[in-house]
Amino acid sequence: MPELPEVETVRKTLKKLVVKKTIENITVYWPKIIKNPVEVEQFIDALKGETILDVGRRGKFLILYTDHFAMVSHLRMEGKYGLFPKDEPFDKHTHVIFHFTDETELRYRDVRKFGTMHLYKKGEEFLKPPLLELGPEPFSEDFTKEYLAEKLRKTNRKVKPTLLDQKVFVGLGNIYVDEALFRSGIHPERLASSLNENEISILHREIVATLSEAVKKGGSTIRSYVNSQGEIGMFQLELYAYGRKGEECKRCGTPLEKTTVGGRGTHYCPNCQRL
Repeated sequence: MPELPEVETVRKTLKKLVVKKTIENITVYWPKIIKNPVEVEQFIDALKGETILDVGRRGKFLILYTDHFAMVSHLRMEGKYGLFPKDEPFDKHTHVIFHFTDETELRYRDVRKFGTMHLYKKGEEFLKPPLLELGPEPFSEDFTKEYLAEKLRKTNRKVKPTLLDQKVFVGLGNIYVDEALFRSGIHPERLASSLNENEISILHREIVATLSEAVKKGGSTIRSYVNSQGEIGMFQLELYAYGRKGEECKRCGTPLEKTTVGGRGTHYCPNCQRL
C-alpha cells in the first residue's frame, strides 16, 4: 500500500497535471469506489463543470479541491491515477474516468478495487470520516516527542501496531515502520509502554527522518507501485530492513529475520534490535 511518501509524490505529480482543468463529465465503471455520496449520480452531477484548483494530502489520502468540493481519495493497495488523451484505450481495471474539457482524461485504475472516493463540500472534508479520525501529520508542529511519548505510554500494544495506527499519527505503513524501528534500534515486538525517554526521542527523530528522506527519493517502488506519470520511487534502494529477509544487516552483518507482528510481515535485525 502506498504510504505517506508515495502519496505525497502522487500529489505533487497530479498537481502539475490536472490543476486548472475543468471536468466535463465522469464515468464510473465500479460504483463501490464512490463512498460518499451514496448515489453515484450525485457524485457525477456535483463535479460536472467544476475546475480542479489544487491537490492536497492528509496522511495517506489525496484531496482534489475544485471550485466547491473536496474529493478525498485513498489509493489502498494498488490504486493509481494517470492523465491520458481521451482516445487512448484503457483496460478493464480502469474504474473511474474524469473527462476534461480539453479532451484529456484523469483515469483511476485499481486492480484490487479497494480504493475509495468521498466527496464533500469544501470545509467539511475534515469534519467527517475518513479524515476526521486521523492523528497529526509527522511533519507538523503537533507531532512532538512529548505527544509521541504520551501515546506510547498509554497503550498496552506492541510498538509496531501502535505506530501503524493512523489515529495516533498518520503516514506510516508497513515499510516505513520497519525502517524507523530498525534505525532506532527498537524491536518491533517491544511493548510501546516499555520505551524509555531516550528511546522515544530517537524513535521520533527517525520517524521524521525516514519519511523525509523517502519523500525526497519519491517513495519506494514495492510490487506494482508507480506514481501518476509512471515514474518509480527510488527509496527502496535505501531500505535497511523491509523486504530483506536473510540478507546481511547493513550495520552488523547479521542475517535479517522476518516475523509477524500485529498480523503484518515484519523485518528486523536480531542483533541491532534486541528484544
